[in-house]
Amino acid sequence: MRLVVRVLVRITVAGAVALAAPTSSAVLGAPCWRAPVSATVVDPFRAPACRWCAGNRGIEYRTTPGRQVRTVAAGRVTFSGSVAGTRYVVVQIAGGWRLTYGRLASVSVRRGDTVAARTVVGTTGRRLFFGLRVGGTYRDPARYLGQWVGRPRLVPLDGAHRRTSPLRWRCSG
Repeated sequence: MRLVVRVLVRITVAGAVALAAPTSSAVLGAPCWRAPVSATVVDPFRAPACRWCAGNRGIEYRTTPGRQVRTVAAGRVTFSGSVAGTRYVVVQIAGGWRLTYGRLASVSVRRGDTVAARTVVGTTGRRLFFGLRVGGTYRDPARYLGQWVGRPRLVPLDGAHRRTSPLRWRCSG
């Protein structure tokens, strides 16, 4: 009887711990990615008010056609192809997060491919869509993009002895 009680207590505790486990974003921590392209964001993320409402479920970059588009994280390609004449690549990464690269001029990966971070998945057209979905929820991918920063330095008026600051990668938050 004591054995049964101990087993039931352990099962109950294990269940409570599983239910209290952090969400996938907490498990991953806050990722710090390099943007898929070096370009200007022309249309930021705008969460839709409802599932079918208007909004922008990612961010859009103005790009020069033919530039390489790189994955921001390692994962597996779950979709590579066209939807209504527009080329997309979807990469599922750790925690079940899905990254979407859209409005591609060309695609260089296939469904099922395993990709490392910074792998080229295609080339740009005039714009690139970059989206993030966690479960069924769209998230702002810009929150997870870092930037190169350097320490400001004073430069003599004559420009002599100019030293450059070493750049380092920094994430927001």
